[in-house]
Amino acid sequence: MKKITAREFTGEKAWDALDIERIGDATVRLHWTDAPYKWHVNDGPEVFVVLNGEVDMHVRQEGAENVLRLLPGDIFHAESGDEHVAHPDGPVRALVIERAGSV
Repeated sequence: MKKITAREFTGEKAWDALDIERIGDATVRLHWTDAPYKWHVNDGPEVFVVLNGEVDMHVRQEGAENVLRLLPGDIFHAESGDEHVAHPDGPVRALVIERAGSV
């Protein structure tokens, strides 16, 4: 057993992660970032929970791009095949649950 204090985790570079657990074929990771990720499509579902900071999650659906503002406590769920990219507004810590090895 251990306690993880998310607000104390800081990566050396954007999107560094602390691996918390692997459950079946899924990983639970704490991410720290202060820079956007890249447009991507996961090969399985993704759950993205903002722990602190704010994130603009850009999504593409039916040829249109939309932006969802995520605040602490907000949860973003992407299904397999959903195209998206996270743009933090300053430093952010997020809990991400997704298939192991997913982009």
